[in-house]
Amino acid sequence: MQNQDQEYLLNVVNPILEQLALYLVKEKPDNVTQASIEWLSVTGAQIETGLHHNQHNENVESSDDTESDEDDYELYANNPIRPDRASVSAEVYGIYNKKTNFKPKIVAKSHLQIQKIKEKLAQSFMFSELDEHDLRIVINAMEVVQCIKGDVVIKQGDDGDNLYIVDEGTLDCSRTKAGQDAVHLKTYKPGESFGELALLYNSPRAATIVAEENCVLFSLDRGTFNHIVKDAAIRKRERYEYFLAHVELLQELDPYSRSQIADALKSKNFNIGDHIVKEGDEGDIFYFLEKGEAVATKVLNQSQPAQIVYFYKEGDYFGEIALLRQAPRAASVIAETPCTVVYLDRETFKRLLGPLEDILTRNFKKYEKYMN
Repeated sequence: MQNQDQEYLLNVVNPILEQLALYLVKEKPDNVTQASIEWLSVTGAQIETGLHHNQHNENVESSDDTESDEDDYELYANNPIRPDRASVSAEVYGIYNKKTNFKPKIVAKSHLQIQKIKEKLAQSFMFSELDEHDLRIVINAMEVVQCIKGDVVIKQGDDGDNLYIVDEGTLDCSRTKAGQDAVHLKTYKPGESFGELALLYNSPRAATIVAEENCVLFSLDRGTFNHIVKDAAIRKRERYEYFLAHVELLQELDPYSRSQIADALKSKNFNIGDHIVKEGDEGDIFYFLEKGEAVATKVLNQSQPAQIVYFYKEGDYFGEIALLRQAPRAASVIAETPCTVVYLDRETFKRLLGPLEDILTRNFKKYEKYMN
């Protein structure tokens, strides 16, 4: 065999076949051929992409790096929470060299699991700032974690090495203060993420989270989070936390509660004259005006055009009447200047702003002149 053929076998073929062999030994499928085809089409292709990137980077970087390929692969030990059949992962060097010595890993997953992770990431504020390349690295690195009812996923005060996204099941989040009983903070449901605070700020876990039933989670390690997600996530969270700290309605909330709202917010831009909401439409969104100015208009007389009945400035909110009363929109809200709004859907509004319902109800008086 020629040297060129040996190098191709060693550097291109063997890494993929070794991973395939590990996968087959772990899974022991009845139909080895079909299982191999499916694995090669998804995970094998991901590893091959990483190897091509690696080869390219080695060509343009110094050839002094003599790390052995044998170090590229490892079996991850079992956790106190049970990973999905002890996922096998391969760290691929050179896919993303944004920071020195960062070695992205690829965790073997089924095509269905990859699709579910994509769907969950699309729902999470934490990953909304990532481009397609970075998002692919995150998806490759995520592991499937299974836990049973009663499992403590994270414990208040512990160091944090992973964040989690809920795929199936619900988990209870509670926090304990010195000399007091644990206080329930919220219930995490599918699509929601937790555990990022300890990673964002290198701080101990802020709360304890326990599985209320059997759950399936997707976890992301600290290394990938720090190198790919952290900078964008911090910028976005701090932007929203600063904004929310100046919203009068939320002054009674503690910083942790405001951070939960910040995580759930989504953003949308409007041009001058755009309708943000329309009178009579179904209302299932609650808005904060982050930037710009807007006006509320209402048809007070069917024979006359709609009249301006309220002015909104930065930090104001609207849309709560339709949500709390489960009624159509009482007025239209139109952008007077280019506007940016951040918003919550009905379910998130009820969950995060439920404690403020009395305040919101009292504030209805500011609308009384056009509600009747």
